[in-house]
Amino acid sequence: MAITEEAPPGRAPDDAGAPAGGGKRPEQDGWHLNSPLALTLLLILVVVLQGPIRGALSAPVMQSWMTVFVAVVVQALPFLALGVLLSAGIAVFVPPSFFARALPSRPALAVPVAGLAGAVLPGCECASVPVAGALVRRGVTPAAAIAFLLSAPAINPIVLTATAVAFPRNPEMVLGRFAGSLLVACAMGWLWQRVGRTDWIRPPAHAAHEGESKGEAFWGSVRHDLMHAGGFLVLGAMAAATLKAVAPASWLRTAAGNPAVSVLALAVLAVLLSICSEADAFVAASLTQFSLTAKLAFLVVGPMIDLKLFAMQAGTFGRGFALRFAPATFALAIVGAVLTGAVLL
Repeated sequence: MAITEEAPPGRAPDDAGAPAGGGKRPEQDGWHLNSPLALTLLLILVVVLQGPIRGALSAPVMQSWMTVFVAVVVQALPFLALGVLLSAGIAVFVPPSFFARALPSRPALAVPVAGLAGAVLPGCECASVPVAGALVRRGVTPAAAIAFLLSAPAINPIVLTATAVAFPRNPEMVLGRFAGSLLVACAMGWLWQRVGRTDWIRPPAHAAHEGESKGEAFWGSVRHDLMHAGGFLVLGAMAAATLKAVAPASWLRTAAGNPAVSVLALAVLAVLLSICSEADAFVAASLTQFSLTAKLAFLVVGPMIDLKLFAMQAGTFGRGFALRFAPATFALAIVGAVLTGAVLL
């Protein structure tokens, strides 16, 4: 007969309520790392290592790095915050049925109308994916939803204003970004209408904020998008500062000196950095070694396809859709940026 050890009076057995398999309940574990504790440990580490840190930051290369990093973040942050507020408001307070009623019934006409709708509806790419999903769920043709998905983050008023501020001496970049992005958005919509199949796309089953009040959904969307996009902004600013301060000038000159390599390099960089469209113009403007056409490729590709967008598109419309959509969008965005740059820049 098995012998069991009784717990002392007033105390439950150690394994009472424990998960199957002998694991402990989370509250019975020792201390665990959370955000306040991590911040405290980081501050203690900074205080302990303040001497070496101060010495490292006083180096000329670090001063150059900090100058570029702070300049990019400070310039981009107001546009990022405004874009997040407006995109959350549209996603929560504007019913998807509004878009369905406003679009023409003929898909060939609905595509350019949906693309142009992005010019008047502020929103970053984080908001355009769920809005496009709501359009498909409400019966809008996927070709029009795709055009809106690609154009809204790239040609809305906040993004174009940020581009004008980032390129004060090159106002043609604003027109180039508008024309190139709208061209690619419409081309992708018409391409889907021509060759797309219904089994390639999985319509989302429910709304992103179903079951929440409008106020809860709005502030939840603002918090999520600001933290999510802000993190990518910091990473993008760090990458731009590193390219400016650390990368050998000969490497940058070699890449920037070859038109094809420079366009492809900045297009790939846009995918990897995954910067929010309200802030990417400031990162592009800081890459002074590259041509305007290469920078335009960065600005056209980034809002349409990057790492975070691929994950969001796969989660909303299915992995099969994302695996077909991403390569086609990347290739068309590069072609559209080059053609637009050849005409306007």
